[in-house]
Amino acid sequence: MTHVVGVDAGGTSTRAIVLDASGAVLGSGRAGGANPNSHPPAEAAARIASAITGALGGLDPAATAACVVGMAGVSKLSDPAIAEIFAAAWKNAGISPVRTVPDSEVAYASATSAPDGSVLVAGTGSIAGRVRGRRMVSTVGGYGWLLGDEGSAYWLGREAVRSTLDTLSLGGELGPLAGAVLAEALGPSAVDPANDRSALWRALITNANAEAPIRLARFAPFVSEADRDGDPAADDITTRAAALLVTNVMAAREPGENTPIVLVGSVLSPDGPVGAKVRAELTGFEVLTSTDGVLGAAWLAAVDAYGEGAPRPAHP
Repeated sequence: MTHVVGVDAGGTSTRAIVLDASGAVLGSGRAGGANPNSHPPAEAAARIASAITGALGGLDPAATAACVVGMAGVSKLSDPAIAEIFAAAWKNAGISPVRTVPDSEVAYASATSAPDGSVLVAGTGSIAGRVRGRRMVSTVGGYGWLLGDEGSAYWLGREAVRSTLDTLSLGGELGPLAGAVLAEALGPSAVDPANDRSALWRALITNANAEAPIRLARFAPFVSEADRDGDPAADDITTRAAALLVTNVMAAREPGENTPIVLVGSVLSPDGPVGAKVRAELTGFEVLTSTDGVLGAAWLAAVDAYGEGAPRPAHP
């Protein structure tokens, strides 16, 4: 009997599951982050192979009919030298063939079996894409923190710091968002109303510029919390974030298109203000939420091996 393997390899963790032809989960494995843009490629490849080996357990790797790896940073494999590192890892794990795809493709497949649609991702970064035949054929955004990532956690964090700086320089009231930003960046004592605002302004700028820009994403949760507390500054930021994200995903669609839109990532959680506002702006469309990328990867592998009738797996 044959089986298939699906892998979701992200920046912080990697998960693999094995399915049989009926869609039953036969095993699962886990390893550390495997994005080759944020981890040494050899380390990333070894972690994916480790997760696959763990998922297989006592199963024969040679009985693997298909394997799909959804990978953050998959474009790195366009470098032949990097691709060879990963090919060696697949060989050492005894797995063949292996198809690597963007993590957004497996996220899309986790939410719907529809071959065509759109996907909107907003986590630390953001990107929107047009999906045709379950493959990403074009994208909007996804340019990284310097050139874009509109509506992402990075963007939310940057806007939170900018808003706080404006409040300090213009003499506005320090609301929940500004207080949270100052406490996180400069310590709890920074929220003391007796502090010199000019000194806080300078210190916050220095603090923000002393770290890697992507570290601004750590302020994003404060925006959501302050929005729930009724902070107008936070409400403005989440409203603008939602508008930017919706603009991008609509730009990825054809005029009059009536296919699913799959939302992916922590910023687009149904429980968060940005996710709620995005869903409100997309009223009238079929909007779905990605459940678990590893399920999408495994189902894509099952389709590769067993055809369109392959059953969708349940959460392991």
